[in-house]
Amino acid sequence: MSKTLVVVVPDADVLAATVASRLVAKIVDAQADRGTASVVLTGGRIAKKVLETVKDLPAAAAIDWSHVDLWWGDERFLPPGDGERNETQARAALLDSLPLDPAKVHAMPADDGQGVEAAAAAYAAELGDPVPVFDVLMLGVGEDGHVASLFPDHPVLNETSTTTAAVHNSPKPPPNRVTLTMPTIQTADEVWLIAAGADKTTSVGAALNGDKAKPAAHATGVGRTYWLLDRAAAADVAARP
Repeated sequence: MSKTLVVVVPDADVLAATVASRLVAKIVDAQADRGTASVVLTGGRIAKKVLETVKDLPAAAAIDWSHVDLWWGDERFLPPGDGERNETQARAALLDSLPLDPAKVHAMPADDGQGVEAAAAAYAAELGDPVPVFDVLMLGVGEDGHVASLFPDHPVLNETSTTTAAVHNSPKPPPNRVTLTMPTIQTADEVWLIAAGADKTTSVGAALNGDKAKPAAHATGVGRTYWLLDRAAAADVAARP
């Protein structure tokens, strides 16, 4: 059973630094263990800060970036290079400055006219069966408790037959997205749920206090599940034994 740990820090800047340091250490440890590492990235304002911070960490020099596989938990189905795409933001924040192997940067397909269903199927094919070992799978937590593009009461939340899914009629724009399904998220060795700010207080508190209507409550790692929070986001979290 996954062990859940809650880490609370003073503010968003400290949170970004904490997550960045943990990420570098986890990649270094994974490479020491088996020569490679696999990380699932997320989007959002904290994710951007995390990646920008990694760029400036001296310890990141210990990583062999050519042996890191990068995946995404979800993506806005928008044209290539659109500034709202998680891939575009990650490249600008960090990836374009690294000596990555392009074949190991597994971006979700952009909207080039093929349709979101085909895009989801293409990403499932790239993941393969079984899916890769994800050392770390990072997730931002939304104001409504969503993770990736798995929203409360949306039918895709209950998808268990595929590793990825096309999302239509997303409650947050844009309406079409590609996402990993919850069973795929739950294959990761460690799942990190990251949230900062008072706008996340209610959803974080509900999910950690057992509200199964919140998708974030179901996002667990095989080994460990970390909730990495600033003080504002953690304000409604009950004390843990």
